[in-house]
Amino acid sequence: MIQLGASQLAAILVVVWVGVFAGLALFDVYRAERSSARPRRRRRLDALGFTPQALGGFSFSRLALVSILGLFLELLMIRWISSEIRIFAYFKNFVLIACFLGFGLGCYLCRRPVNVAPLVGPAVLFALLIKLPWKGLRELVAALPSYLGALSEVHMWGVPALPLNASTLSGLGAALAVVVPLFGLLALMFIPVGQLVGWYLENAGNGILGYSVNILGSLAGILLYTLLCFLDQPPATWFAAAGAMLVLLLWPRAGARWLAAAAFTVCVGLVSLSPGREALVRWSPYQKLTLTPQRDGDATIAYHLNTNDSWYQQVIDLSEAFVRSRPQLFRGVPIEWNAYNVPYRFYPHPPSVLVLGAGMGNDVAAALRNGAGRVVAVEIDPAILELGGKLHFEKPYQSPRVQLVVDDARSYIQNSREQFDLVKFSLLDSHTTSSHFSNIRIDNYVYTVEALEAARRLLRPDGVFIVKFQVDTPWIAGRLHDLLASVFGRPPLQMQAEESYTTAGRFFITGSTERIAHALSDPKVAAYVQSRGDFQTAPATPTTDDWPYFYQQEPGLPASVIVISAVLALLCAWLVRATGLGGGSLRWHFFFLGAGFLLLEAQIISKMALLFGTTWVVNSIVISALLVLIVGSNLLAGWKPDLPLSAAYIGIVVSILISWAVPLEKFFFDNVWLKAAAAAGVLCLPVFFAGIVFVRSYAAAGFSGEALGSNLFGALVGGLLESLSLWTGLRSLIVLAALLYLASYVALGHKKPIAARTPPLVPGPSAS
Repeated sequence: MIQLGASQLAAILVVVWVGVFAGLALFDVYRAERSSARPRRRRRLDALGFTPQALGGFSFSRLALVSILGLFLELLMIRWISSEIRIFAYFKNFVLIACFLGFGLGCYLCRRPVNVAPLVGPAVLFALLIKLPWKGLRELVAALPSYLGALSEVHMWGVPALPLNASTLSGLGAALAVVVPLFGLLALMFIPVGQLVGWYLENAGNGILGYSVNILGSLAGILLYTLLCFLDQPPATWFAAAGAMLVLLLWPRAGARWLAAAAFTVCVGLVSLSPGREALVRWSPYQKLTLTPQRDGDATIAYHLNTNDSWYQQVIDLSEAFVRSRPQLFRGVPIEWNAYNVPYRFYPHPPSVLVLGAGMGNDVAAALRNGAGRVVAVEIDPAILELGGKLHFEKPYQSPRVQLVVDDARSYIQNSREQFDLVKFSLLDSHTTSSHFSNIRIDNYVYTVEALEAARRLLRPDGVFIVKFQVDTPWIAGRLHDLLASVFGRPPLQMQAEESYTTAGRFFITGSTERIAHALSDPKVAAYVQSRGDFQTAPATPTTDDWPYFYQQEPGLPASVIVISAVLALLCAWLVRATGLGGGSLRWHFFFLGAGFLLLEAQIISKMALLFGTTWVVNSIVISALLVLIVGSNLLAGWKPDLPLSAAYIGIVVSILISWAVPLEKFFFDNVWLKAAAAAGVLCLPVFFAGIVFVRSYAAAGFSGEALGSNLFGALVGGLLESLSLWTGLRSLIVLAALLYLASYVALGHKKPIAARTPPLVPGPSAS
């Protein structure tokens, strides 16, 4: 039952009031019909307005700088807000949609004065929302995901399954009341950037050179942000870099320059605030990590690790000396039945062990304590491995018997040829998505029929296969049971470990029937299993590589996604109309191109993640490769300006059909370079032809901001349509993309586009 305390209710009222008031006040500079209220405030805002000519007019250096800033700021806001406000972590593409909305509106308004206030104002407000040390506000931000419980068919950490009643509906209303103004503020941030991008692209004197500068700036923005992430730099560094670029861009305008400098200085100061004296915050390439020691008197007996402010894992000490020194911690659950030691009652002293999701080392330490000859520890996050190496009490990662592998679990099991005596999936739950272009979570491809079949090939014939998972719903248990039964041909043994000093977990044990039977011949083991096997299960649709949504019980569009999407769509429509951009100004040809490209990109990233791992490195490489392909299509269009658009459309259709027809398993070559070349040649080829269509059409439109804005509005809709894969599977996205490209051809009509110089493209992934 949702209960809003007085402090939370006060925080909701303040957030909603400030969000709505600030949003409307800042948006007033873009209204087609200016509000007559508070003329003094309006005059102050207008005083901050300027034209791009006031910055010195067009130059390639400014085009490059605004291109870098646009992509960098987009990635910054998507990751930062998704990490700090957990409700966006589960709907990450909504942040992307807000960015597209702002960029699109900015491109449409590129001939109006630019105003820096709508950019810096929301940045400061978000920093205050996330870091202001007000207890009620902190409780509200933490509780937002739980307010979705009434409409949540997707299993999420911190989101209870709640009945639909007046109480839960009030919680849902509170969540929407907070999310909608935040979405609007996000969109506002990117309108000034979109205005500058649109104006510079409209006024580029040399099309090919302008395009080259623009695309290289976009690539630089992606690479710069990715580099900072892999250097474990915190948000303070991100904001400092973005603020420096913005100040440099606005340097000729003293008022705007100093306002930007002051605002981003405030942001840097706020995001640098420490969560507590003992808490250590570390930003890894994937997530925000918060490490807090657990003390018993003056001694530290454990470390708790949160990711994106959700409980994730802990470091514990199960050494013989520690167990003897603190027997009170193990009175409820004797050490031999500790959850980390239980697997070795089924395979004592295994010669080789594979741990998937090694984390900070508890499972690896358990394997070493129980006589494992060799342990391969696979963990995707290098920062977690580093913390485990420094802080784990038993120092498992320093053992010569341990091999550390920094990789995605699916990537490792798909590409490894080594076999193991014991294979263990260890509480492998990522809590985060793999990319802001997709609803795929990092671990979704680990729990599919195909993944478990690949993992089974790594198990020796007489080995034991164990999946340990924190089961909170009966259908998660049912899904794991049915997946393993399907892959191994027999149902797994299930048991629930008890929670004490160690976290609990549900065990699913399969593999060698002889070894399992031998273990159960021990009366103590049999009694333990029997006493902990009474729990409920429920059926769930099996997950596959095409429908890998492990945390959703069955295919369909979750009600929470439908409701939030509908509300955000209405907000988008209101913003477009309020700026005076009616539906008649929309260029439908470019709209369908943008929507088709976003879906094309989403399914390419999803498939590449399956082939090479759901890592940020893979995402950055794929996005960069797509932009480079667009470079190639522009160069071809400039070299052959009379190339028929019909030929490019035929190329789109044929390459999409090939991509749809060729199974992904055909790309699993042993040679990584051959795999990369084959996958890129087949999966990414539609982007090349789509780029030709966009370039020729954009040239025919005179590189207008309206064309660019329509393209980004289409990408916004494509971002919403991407959620359809939750219902129809990932392969359907490429079919839908093909239909959208067909719609763009119909919207284009039979009018031949005029030959023109090769145009630049908007920075960002939706440029085709």
